[in-house]
Amino acid sequence: MTTGLHPGGQPQDPRPTGNQALPRQERVGHGAPHADNRTRSAVITARAAASFDPVGRSVATARSFVRDTLQGWGFADIVDDAVVLTSELVTNAVVHAGTSADVLCLRSDEGVRIEVADRYPEREIPLQATAVNMGSPDREGGRGLQLCAALAGRWGVDYSPTHKQVWFHLDLPDRPVGTRSAGPSLPAHLLPLADGRVRVAVIQIDRVGAISAWNEDAEDLFGYAAEQVIGKPLTDLAAWPHTPGTSTGIVEALQLSRWEGTYGLRGASGRVTPVYASHLRVRDTGGEPSTVCLLVRDHERAVLQTPLRASATDTTTSSEGQATDPFEVFIGSPAPDDLDGLLQRTVERARDMLDGDSAFLLLATDDETELEVRASTGLPSARQRFARVPVEAGPGRYGSARMPAVHEDLTVVPGAVPLLAGTGMRSVVTVPLKVEGRLTGSLGVAAEGPARYSNEEALRLQFAADRIALAVESARLGELERLRRGSLSFLVEASDLLAGTLDRDQTLALMAQMTVPTLATWCAVYTIADQASDPYLSYVLHEDEERIDGLKALLSKIAPPDPVPTPGARVWAAPGEAAHQAALRTSMRSLGLGEPASVASGIGTTLATAAAVGGETVVLPLVARNRVIGMLTLGKPSDEHFRQEILELAEDLSRRAALALDNARLYSERTAISQSLQRSLLPPDLPHIDGVEVEVIYRAAGEGNEVGGDFYDLFPIRDGVYGFAIGDVCGTGPEAAAVTGLARHALRLLAREGFGGPAVLERLNSAILDEGARSRFLTLLYGELWPQEDGSAMLKVVCAGHPLPLRLRQDGTVEAAAEPQPLLGVMEDLELYEQTITLDPGDVLLCVTDGVTERREGTRMLGDDGLTDVLTTCTGLTAGAVAARIMRAVERFASDAPSDDMAILAMRVPGLQRD
Repeated sequence: MTTGLHPGGQPQDPRPTGNQALPRQERVGHGAPHADNRTRSAVITARAAASFDPVGRSVATARSFVRDTLQGWGFADIVDDAVVLTSELVTNAVVHAGTSADVLCLRSDEGVRIEVADRYPEREIPLQATAVNMGSPDREGGRGLQLCAALAGRWGVDYSPTHKQVWFHLDLPDRPVGTRSAGPSLPAHLLPLADGRVRVAVIQIDRVGAISAWNEDAEDLFGYAAEQVIGKPLTDLAAWPHTPGTSTGIVEALQLSRWEGTYGLRGASGRVTPVYASHLRVRDTGGEPSTVCLLVRDHERAVLQTPLRASATDTTTSSEGQATDPFEVFIGSPAPDDLDGLLQRTVERARDMLDGDSAFLLLATDDETELEVRASTGLPSARQRFARVPVEAGPGRYGSARMPAVHEDLTVVPGAVPLLAGTGMRSVVTVPLKVEGRLTGSLGVAAEGPARYSNEEALRLQFAADRIALAVESARLGELERLRRGSLSFLVEASDLLAGTLDRDQTLALMAQMTVPTLATWCAVYTIADQASDPYLSYVLHEDEERIDGLKALLSKIAPPDPVPTPGARVWAAPGEAAHQAALRTSMRSLGLGEPASVASGIGTTLATAAAVGGETVVLPLVARNRVIGMLTLGKPSDEHFRQEILELAEDLSRRAALALDNARLYSERTAISQSLQRSLLPPDLPHIDGVEVEVIYRAAGEGNEVGGDFYDLFPIRDGVYGFAIGDVCGTGPEAAAVTGLARHALRLLAREGFGGPAVLERLNSAILDEGARSRFLTLLYGELWPQEDGSAMLKVVCAGHPLPLRLRQDGTVEAAAEPQPLLGVMEDLELYEQTITLDPGDVLLCVTDGVTERREGTRMLGDDGLTDVLTTCTGLTAGAVAARIMRAVERFASDAPSDDMAILAMRVPGLQRD
């Protein structure tokens, strides 16, 4: 919530002025449209403004704001009605419309006017007056207008392209003439204590600080006759210390236009009498200034003390029933770690203390080169949070940070206080906040009229700044420490998450999800494939999922940010400008006014999207291995800025995210290459063999980042003859892939040249050994298949170090179909031989790699016996069913994922088909 209170001042109209377009208005309520003009013609003597976020708790905060404001103005009679109406209207805005709500309270001699505006983005401007639907009193929402009609003297509704404003006016009841303030009747024991007759010493001090008048009560209180003290400086009698912590000397206090506080005066007896004093600076008919001082004993301060106007949360009395020091009220009692609460209370009290229209407080960066807006009241919301200005003087710079300064008219020195540019403020007083001589911030109060402030106000504000500087710096350092601890924890968690994946899309999603909503309201990630490619919008995220599509459409229509490798965040204005143009186009279309030539015609975003990206947008480069691989774009909604600590945290995150994204890119490229190579080492498809069913299942272990390992093949050699092979190369990686490719292509080439099984494998063994250091041993089952006319099939096989093929007969018996022989790639001279087997109709030949038989669960292993047991249950199944049952059994044998590649080749002879 942001608030602003403006007591006093000239009548103002918050409606657009000058050359701004006036919105169409629709008014309902008591009376004709001129009722609003009567309210506007009244003299506005004070105003208070506040903005509330679109969350449920804002309704209670708005009620407290209106209650505190009206009680501070002394309008307790109408507080209840005002709070009820405000509660209903703010609920409509923040709960039902889902937007922020702006509340404006105006005090005039006729009463109080309260305006509640929302920013419902999809609202269209009514083109003609229509009857207002008052809603049903039984509904949960929509009762606000009915309550206005029942409680307010006048009320109405104003529309603009982006706002809907409901206002109501409450008349003041008749009051007795002359009543300023009153307190309740109290029992006698609760009344302030006075010793006998209350004596009020009246002392007048001339312009040089000497006593010029001394009344009888002063003689009685302090024991001095008038002739003893007249002409002497008051400092000769004053026993300062003054009010603790104010840094106010008596000489300075006597120069102020008005001052109240506690100090001590030394009497004729030498004893110090604590007094409560009220000073008023006056001038005589000749223009000669002097100060009138009214003094009472300190415990009788209730006689002089001005009643404090404070919020309900302020403590204005001590445990003994005595009122607190006004400077204590200036600070209030925020929690030690509530920096924002302390700063907001400070600007509000500073504005009230100097009767200003606005106030602001800026905190200095560690190097004292910039000031960051941390709290303000009475200023546009765009200027309130985390906007930055340089400290040193110069055109467009903040030139009055290190010393107190008074500007009587900012129109004469434009740019002296950049924060106030375009706000209508003309006079301003600013003072520094310093701790041990170091600049820690700046406090300022501004007014809409010229020449409102002088050095007296600067001195008074400096007193307050000195009082709060240490508390503010302590709270700021505490906040920084918490932010740094939180940032460290955030970065550690982010690093763990980013290191936990090598998937590019998941890395992009993690980058966005870590920034939204922790660091920003929305995020967009642009990626750059290579140096010759343009940035590509890869991922968009908004804290409100319903706005992601509109945001993505908006960003896709504008040019991406330039891929500048310079570290740090830089502001990117293009999204905000495009959103503004899109909103203007939407509004003009709804009014039937056509489209201006300057508005792009391709952006079809809604006003909701415009509000979502209307704030500050920054771009951080994603740099990895000395190359810009993308940009991380962070954005805020309308009128919001990023604080420097958040940008520094985002920069740290961008460096980690860039490296993670580049690692994911490299891994994806490697995986794609590996998978492509692995596919090239396997046959693209299996040939159809008349009279023989063939099924192959291949499962690669791991995540596809390695090649090599197991392979299989089935190919025609010549008419009616087919070659088949299943093998396993030792190891993985490029060396294993080289042997796999060599084996597969050598088998096909040698078999088609007419070599038999042993000759094929002997020549393949020589080729593997010729690879030298890159060679790998290879287990291989190779065979040739001849389908027979009688429905059987003849096979000639050579099993070189490979798991033996198993033959399943129709009666359910299982036996090895070959004998083991030496593996390839180890010895130069091999004496291999082939074995001939015949598969009768219904028989199945099962060939597997060792990934199947060596499947483990703890110390248990499936083994040849386990595979035989499973195959025994496959009698009568097709080749595909046999292979599937074997694979299911292998997968169920252990709960862990397979650690080795697995290949299963099943061949079955179904026999001749009979009619």
